[in-house]
Amino acid sequence: MAEGEEPALFTKVTVYSLLACVAQFAVGFVFAQKWGNKCSAVDRWVLVWLFYDAIVHFTLEGPFVYMSLVGNVATSDSLLAELWKEYGKADERWLYSDPTIVSLELLTVVLDGSLALLLVYAIVKDKHYRHFVQITLCVCELYGGWMTFCPDWLIGSPNLNTGNWLYLWVYLVFFNGIWVVVPGLLLWQSWRDLKRIHQYPEKKDR
Repeated sequence: MAEGEEPALFTKVTVYSLLACVAQFAVGFVFAQKWGNKCSAVDRWVLVWLFYDAIVHFTLEGPFVYMSLVGNVATSDSLLAELWKEYGKADERWLYSDPTIVSLELLTVVLDGSLALLLVYAIVKDKHYRHFVQITLCVCELYGGWMTFCPDWLIGSPNLNTGNWLYLWVYLVFFNGIWVVVPGLLLWQSWRDLKRIHQYPEKKDR
């Protein structure tokens, strides 16, 4: 690379990382069709999200937590480390075992991942505690998103790279924003359904 030349924005790792995310969503879609065939169309899409959510927590964030506890992403050479190094171009805290990030990811992997699977079961089996679990999971996801970025915002965002559209709009805004938008929609769904049950109590025994 010539002196002063910017590194390539799209590399093989970039493409493989984005394809991995698409593949995870595809797996979530297949699982939702298999186990949610008796659910409503809306709830099947909820299941798509929940399976995708759990897959991300366990297969991506789980290894990140392990790498961060035994060392850090920057010095790891595994295949998944390369994916996190790619994301680390947008947020450097993920490269060097930032205590706030690792603490949140520990909670996310253990609690949020487990709640997502419990909620899948509650929806498929039409359990009475479905919305209790759904609200709990959504609040945890929203809290995690806030605490991921707020500490860095308060000190001027020194770790965030917003210098190009890929890092800003795809890595930071899109891949974090969906964990705000979807939980927000699910909270609205729970509020709507609980309101209906309160208005029509004869429908609440399932």
